Amino acid sequence: MKEFITKAKLWLTSTFDTETQTEIQDLIANNPKDLADRFYKDMEFGTGGMRGVMGAGTNRINKYTLGRATQGLSNYLIENTDKEQLSVVIAYDCRHNSKKFAKVVADVLSANNIKVFLFEDLRPTPELSFAVRHLDCDAGIVLTASHNPPEYNGYKVYWADGGQIVPPHDKGIIANVNALNFSEIKFDANEDLIETIGKEVDDVFITESANKGSLSNNIDRKNLKIVFTSLHGTSIMSVPDALAKAGYTDVHIVEEQRKPDGDFPTVKSPNPEEPEALEMATNLADQLGADIVIGTDPDCDRLGVAVRDLDGKMKLMNGNQTMVVMTDFAIQKWKNEGKINGNQFVGTTIVSTELVNEVAAGYGVQTNVALTGFKWIAKMIRDNPDMDFIGGGEESFGYMVGDFVRDKDAVTATLLACEVAALAKQNGSSFYEELLKIYVNNKFYKEHLISITKKGMDGAAEIQQMLSDMRNNPILEIDGEQIETLSDYQASTRKNLITGEVTNIDLPKSNVLIYQTASGTRIAARPSGTEPKIKFYFSVNTSLDKIENAQQVESELDAKIQRIIKEMKLN
Repeated sequence: MKEFITKAKLWLTSTFDTETQTEIQDLIANNPKDLADRFYKDMEFGTGGMRGVMGAGTNRINKYTLGRATQGLSNYLIENTDKEQLSVVIAYDCRHNSKKFAKVVADVLSANNIKVFLFEDLRPTPELSFAVRHLDCDAGIVLTASHNPPEYNGYKVYWADGGQIVPPHDKGIIANVNALNFSEIKFDANEDLIETIGKEVDDVFITESANKGSLSNNIDRKNLKIVFTSLHGTSIMSVPDALAKAGYTDVHIVEEQRKPDGDFPTVKSPNPEEPEALEMATNLADQLGADIVIGTDPDCDRLGVAVRDLDGKMKLMNGNQTMVVMTDFAIQKWKNEGKINGNQFVGTTIVSTELVNEVAAGYGVQTNVALTGFKWIAKMIRDNPDMDFIGGGEESFGYMVGDFVRDKDAVTATLLACEVAALAKQNGSSFYEELLKIYVNNKFYKEHLISITKKGMDGAAEIQQMLSDMRNNPILEIDGEQIETLSDYQASTRKNLITGEVTNIDLPKSNVLIYQTASGTRIAARPSGTEPKIKFYFSVNTSLDKIENAQQVESELDAKIQRIIKEMKLN
């Protein structure tokens, strides 16, 4: 505690404004527990950049932590780029303080003689990724906390290729940030270097999205009834226009959730993974007899898709299911055009369904598997310049179509989901039936996610202890099946627990453990890179002989997952 108070008192100096000093003084006098949480560590870049609760302190999102990150980025750009005039584009979402924070970031960049393109108002994260290359910038920044609660905000950095920063740039930037004192931040803006942008970039982005997301010429798009909700986020700026541009005319927006609002007043969580978040949309779909529901998270990089099951009821697909269906559809399009020649690949992550690998292999398409986080899928494109990237996804409701955007992109993915639904309807099928056909042709995979929240310093220690226990005292059997392999991405090893054989994993180190049986039953554990959570991913599979038996098989797989959860004492 003494150490935390010493760190906090540094925030009572003239480097910090009066408002910040007052907030710190109150914490020292009245709330030592909160003070400890704000100063026990510095904000770090995780899988989704820097994200946290807003407020004063080194472990909070505020003018100074954002300023320090931006000063470190500025220093790194100046040291590592030969261009006479560096440039960075900035976007922000609907969260509290996002617009103010975006201007702080612009001020610091311009004070370092870096040209800034600042969006005039909130914009989707994928448009920021697109704008980096469209404007030929050296980097991009978006102020967002994705689907986190209202008290959060965040900061993501993109490199010149439009992808989030990865090695060696991430480590180089962080080293520069860590070397800085807050007194070294240049906050005095050079307004001549800050240019406001808007419609001129929007128009190109929407047109390109419609081109990339509309994969077939012979689809009756007017016959698909769509319900869309932006969940109070930025997608309202792009998705309706993109749908219209692509030719979808029967689109119904959830009006109560249309207005951007950082309080997200109509939902407990603005997370399209949660059925409750899409409840207003699915209710409207039932009233209208709609075919498909699309909901996006606040910064519009992830989408939830609900479609009608075999009984005609709206069913929320999970991220693995939508990824598999959209990947199959996209590859089929390439095949129909005669473009599959063994030089194509799709991207996925280590905790996503292995069904996507089977689907791609069936077409002769390679699957590249990366760590969790779309920055690694974007890096695949950079690392394989001689190969064609068809698309990529992850279990957490993110998908990227082609490479014109180098991050998960709910705008283009919305169009792709609607293409699947529209063509299926035209052919007397449905989005859900297309998924079941994939299960019949391969295997029925069922996935489930459990997130356990452990807040604060003590919570972080608990999460690390849970992973340490699983690493040092491995599970040997689960639901009557012997564990065959334990993959430890922190140690970069995969150990066969039956034979003792150890092989190396050729991926960057990450604190992830994956247990797998010979039948493909899989349990993965990892700490979230953006929230105070530990996540457990379960995957089981079996054969499906015909669509009519899908409900029974799914019930059996669900029961298996619940037995595993109970055995691990996670319920």
